[in-house]
Amino acid sequence: MYCRAAKAWVDPWRPVPRALITHAHADHARTGCGEYWAVASSEGVLRQRLGQDITLHPVAYGEEHWLGQCKVSFHSAGHVLGSAQIRLESEGEVWVVSGDYKRDDDPSCEPFEPVRCDVLITEATFGMPIYRWQSGEQVAKEIHAWWSRDRSRPSLLFCYAFGKAQRLLAELKAIGVEEEVLLHGAVETVTRHYRDAGVPMTPSRPVSELPRKDPLEGRLILAPPSAHRSSWMRRFKSPQTAFASGWMAVRGARRRRGYERGFVLSDHADWPGLIQTVRDSGARKVYVTHGQSDVLARYLREVEGVDAEPLETLFEGESD
Repeated sequence: MYCRAAKAWVDPWRPVPRALITHAHADHARTGCGEYWAVASSEGVLRQRLGQDITLHPVAYGEEHWLGQCKVSFHSAGHVLGSAQIRLESEGEVWVVSGDYKRDDDPSCEPFEPVRCDVLITEATFGMPIYRWQSGEQVAKEIHAWWSRDRSRPSLLFCYAFGKAQRLLAELKAIGVEEEVLLHGAVETVTRHYRDAGVPMTPSRPVSELPRKDPLEGRLILAPPSAHRSSWMRRFKSPQTAFASGWMAVRGARRRRGYERGFVLSDHADWPGLIQTVRDSGARKVYVTHGQSDVLARYLREVEGVDAEPLETLFEGESD
């Protein structure tokens, strides 16, 4: 998405001279750009993923910058650490690119900030009425009960390595869990950046630090979905397995993916959150991208009376 007034691209899909980044997930932050603008708290993960030597302009939430003929500011999206909606103002018109966002309480990142605008580009990863989330606190209690119920074997909880895993550690901390959680290497790498940012999380360490012969009975281990059914799992004897994702709200998704248990927890807005965000924006025009864009755009037109249409992009929704 190119902003001519700022001479900048928002979450570009290919190398460009100037990139404005909503957050550090791989489908939004890509290598090879001349310079990057992003929220300061995302710097650690961005440099880890894009290279330590990238030219990065870290900004604070709400801080205004003039790029060319455009006033640019970043506002919290509540998606992951350092995630932002990008506000672009030029010639009396305001556009907001939401990036990925959620409106639920999350102790691992900054809360969502509603932003008024004339034109809104919103995600729709979970843009269907069936998607309605319960609180992260409630999900954390369910996970703790599942883990505690069977201490005779390891408990492997699969979740996305950046954002979801750290939210789980923070949600467990918030309900009073102080027992150490073990982490797959991919999860540990990102978790260090969250700890450096001061996010309160339950204690953790890499599972690789424990002896190979340790049976890990009664331990909770967080790992990315890519590790499921991989050679990495050989060290765990008869583990119970679960997956934490918004997709677990779909009947049959857990069984198809081969997990014993599913927990519905997403870092994206649910259906009510998407609708409320459009209302709060006051936008006269809405573009809906990735996910159920057709469904949400039709609802906005027919029920909310908003001029809305789908916008094709390469963003992937709930992943990473």
